[in-house]
Amino acid sequence: MVVADAILINAAALLTLTLPLNGDLEVSPASLVFVIARIVAIRLLCHWYFGLYNRVWEYASINELISIIKAVTVGSLISLLFMVNFLPAPYSAYSFELINWFISVVLIGGFRLFLRIRQQGYHLLKTPAKGRRVLIVGAGDAGALVAKEFKNHYQDSVNVIGFIDDDPNKLNLKLLDHNILGARRDIPKVVAEHQIEEIVIAMPSVPGKTIREIVQICQSTDADVKILPGVFDIIDGNVTINQIRDVEVEDLLGREPVQVDLDSMSGYIRGQVVLVTGAGGSIGSELCRQLVHFDPEKLLMLDVNENGIYEILLDLREQTRVELVPLIKNVQDFYAIHRVFQEYKPDVIFHAAAHKHVPLMEDNPEEAIKNNCMGTYNVAQAANIHNAKRFVLVSTDKAVNPTSVMGASKRIAEILIQYLNSVSNTHFVGVRFGNVLGSKGSVVPLFKKQIAAGGPVTVTHEEMVRYFMTIPEAVQLIIQAGAFASDGEIFVLDMGEPVKIMDLAKTLIRLSGFEVDDIGIVITGMRPGEKLYEELLTTEEVRSNPTKHERIFIAPPTPVEQEVITGIIQEFMMGSFPAGPVETEAWIQRILPDFQLVRHAPVVPELEPADTEAASTTE
Repeated sequence: MVVADAILINAAALLTLTLPLNGDLEVSPASLVFVIARIVAIRLLCHWYFGLYNRVWEYASINELISIIKAVTVGSLISLLFMVNFLPAPYSAYSFELINWFISVVLIGGFRLFLRIRQQGYHLLKTPAKGRRVLIVGAGDAGALVAKEFKNHYQDSVNVIGFIDDDPNKLNLKLLDHNILGARRDIPKVVAEHQIEEIVIAMPSVPGKTIREIVQICQSTDADVKILPGVFDIIDGNVTINQIRDVEVEDLLGREPVQVDLDSMSGYIRGQVVLVTGAGGSIGSELCRQLVHFDPEKLLMLDVNENGIYEILLDLREQTRVELVPLIKNVQDFYAIHRVFQEYKPDVIFHAAAHKHVPLMEDNPEEAIKNNCMGTYNVAQAANIHNAKRFVLVSTDKAVNPTSVMGASKRIAEILIQYLNSVSNTHFVGVRFGNVLGSKGSVVPLFKKQIAAGGPVTVTHEEMVRYFMTIPEAVQLIIQAGAFASDGEIFVLDMGEPVKIMDLAKTLIRLSGFEVDDIGIVITGMRPGEKLYEELLTTEEVRSNPTKHERIFIAPPTPVEQEVITGIIQEFMMGSFPAGPVETEAWIQRILPDFQLVRHAPVVPELEPADTEAASTTE
């Protein structure tokens, strides 16, 4: 490449000298050799400096053209310094360099363009691809990147036939030499006419409703359906072929992504000591994954589950230089928690440790009180004593008008942090949201397990509905709420439209390649503590207040007599807890007078019903 450039620079200089520059130039051969040698040396050095010799020009783009222009321009300016003394008139030097600059850009850029055309021509002359015939849905940035990746790296195994896009202005246009063949309604016809074997949905930022409609159309064909994951799954912002996967239920239930203020989020985390309780659970581990991106000084990962801590520790050690501190502790042990605060002095606490399973907590109500109520108080009080800056409680929509021990225990946890906020310099805040897709023990993994076993899929009630969100989205909300914390708020997310569990079961069956009749769905009856639908606000909280974020709201605090709260705190410190359902119900009613357990008789007790509770936290 250096030799080729030397020849081209010589040619450009000689060609420039042969052109009329306001009269004939009388230049001796020796002087001509001298000036051209100088030009060649200067230009080659500039080419090297601007990186023209460390690029693969067969795949050149506009960035490489800009580098050529920069290199030639700087070389021309340097050459001009001695050319003014060499040519008989100053204007001759300016004219020479201007014309020489243009010719050099054309020759040097043209040579590299030739290399690219030769490479592309080689591919065009090859036998047409005999790989899988692929149709890409989405002729935007993501779709273009997918097509380019296929062309550059999978040409022998993938044959991109064209694009589908709903924008009428794009119909019959070409994108990367591939036709835009129609809108989503045309997918069945396009698949049949072009013998499409695989459909790739490359629309990572569209709402789940749109994806559901497109997938439903695609499933009416015989083609395999793949998808590029949503924006919450593409953490680094880059689109690669390796991220293309089978369609998951998370893709169909996704909502319009919640936009967050990354500056405010990073502002209170960067350089701080951050503690995550329940760090081995679904939400806790995702909190750890996202928090390390905001550069805390130290990340304390606390959980009673050693296996969960071991897994997240192995995962993060490969990804970050943030100091990671694994802590195997139980939040029910106040003195163990107190020692953690004494030693590490955390500034920001995310409290995700909790028991979450509704039926299990109905059978073990005192454990829900110990872990979810006393455990929350222990960590929150330690934060208060040691002057932590912020405390964020991970809550659930089951805390609203609770009918289960688990829901009531989380509501009491909210009340406890609001009380502590009134007597502390620490900013306490709670975050309340719906069910989390894919969390441990939640409905989606259980449905998948039942489908893999041949069925039936068990649903407790055909009219049961739930709000859903993805784990990454839930965690972003939690971190964002921490930035808003100021006065004991309970933040509530606008969850969009709820989803029927029956529809979810049918969708998962179809995504697994079966028809509903192949697997079967059995109604088992509602279990103790379950509700047909979940609420995000209590009756007293209906008048919620807006925040800086259009989809995050503040639930007004519920008044509770201070004597009642201080009384149960005293009981925590003395280790006094209710025993059994009746005593637990009476204990809860001291704080939540309207609380009543809801008990149901299962219709099919011998089958394991789907746990529609997918609240986000475990310890």
